[in-house]
Amino acid sequence: MKIKPAFVIVVFFLFTSITSFAQELKVAVAANLQGVIKVLGKDFKEKTGIEIQPIVGSSGNLSTQIKNGAPFDLFLSADMGFPESLAKDGFSTKEPAVYAYGSLIICSSQNIGFENWERLLLSGRIKKIAIANPAIAPYGKAAEESLKLKGVLDDIKSKLVTGENISQVNTYITTGTVDVGFTTRAFVKDVEGKTTIYWKEIDPKSYTPIKQGMIILKQSKETANAQKFYNYMLSPAAKKILKEYGYGV
Repeated sequence: MKIKPAFVIVVFFLFTSITSFAQELKVAVAANLQGVIKVLGKDFKEKTGIEIQPIVGSSGNLSTQIKNGAPFDLFLSADMGFPESLAKDGFSTKEPAVYAYGSLIICSSQNIGFENWERLLLSGRIKKIAIANPAIAPYGKAAEESLKLKGVLDDIKSKLVTGENISQVNTYITTGTVDVGFTTRAFVKDVEGKTTIYWKEIDPKSYTPIKQGMIILKQSKETANAQKFYNYMLSPAAKKILKEYGYGV
């Protein structure tokens, strides 16, 4: 039987497209990972040939999207609460695993000094303070806990500017929209060599430990590759990168 060259070309491109599609993972990624996920994705692709397509947002909003049927393969949350809730409701193939521990900082684009940051926030010098929405963003929840423990939350509520996620908070900080903001330690690495910021790490004893969890989602059609990325996130290579961005591993 004679096969036409055009037919061969069509079949070749169809096969190539299917193969390429099969080598891509849709990963729902908490906003605090926006910078490091690019580095992790590049390293993972070099090791496996599998590409990561990150969908970035607040952990709470991403969790809601998953419940509404969003076609993600994995979920990297900024806490364990949302992954645990999804697993309990049957959206995961296995129990969540902790891949990193987050650190909270207070920072500013101005050199205003953070030796006694709680007193600074009460001063007239500080007009606007950014935190991520505590209801859907774990770093916002941590900031609220710390402010409450320090006894200043009620007194500064009128100064608070709430971002939908930590990425929005970071934009408020770098653009000078706010005087100070509470964000992730990874932000320091993200803006390194681009923007000058001044920061201080918040005492981790002042907020619930930020255990960042991940799950493979049941609706994934790429479970084998998803498992590879899951394993990679627990590997020494990924931990080294996460540590460079200020995460505890």
